[in-house]
Amino acid sequence: MSDAVVVRTMPPVGRQGDYAGGVTRMVAFAIDVAATWGIFTVSLAGISFAFQLVTGHNLKAAGHQVETVSAFVAWSFIYFSYQWSVGGKTIGMAIAGIRVVSKDGTPVTPRQAVLRTLTFPLSFLIFGLGFVGILFTKDRHALHDRAARTVVVYSWDARAARLRWLARQESTEPV
Repeated sequence: MSDAVVVRTMPPVGRQGDYAGGVTRMVAFAIDVAATWGIFTVSLAGISFAFQLVTGHNLKAAGHQVETVSAFVAWSFIYFSYQWSVGGKTIGMAIAGIRVVSKDGTPVTPRQAVLRTLTFPLSFLIFGLGFVGILFTKDRHALHDRAARTVVVYSWDARAARLRWLARQESTEPV
């Protein structure tokens, strides 16, 4: 018989509720840009295909740049404001493990979500100076966060993950 010593290393407790950092927010935004563009492109192709089936004519976005850009802007507004108002996070934010909440920690109201969406492009103006607050302030506010009185926090539940990890460890120990 061997007297093996089982060494358990505990996973670090997470940062749920802490202000999300710039890299995490940038990754989430990159995923959201890809998702918005992908969903819009597939939808546009579907509409074009349906239009061709019904009328027999091709509908090409290249001939309707103003309408296409307007539709994309409207779609982006709906994508962000709807998801923030309903669940506090977009697809990218869910994948990155972050969410938007009010400054007091309560869920974002639809008004805050719309205001945040409307002021989001302002953060890009003047070479992205609206994002400087994410890097240099304690509460990691960007310009659009300040305008809507929101914060972005980590949302994944590290305690539940830790308990699941411990349960797996106990079930795999030799008896």
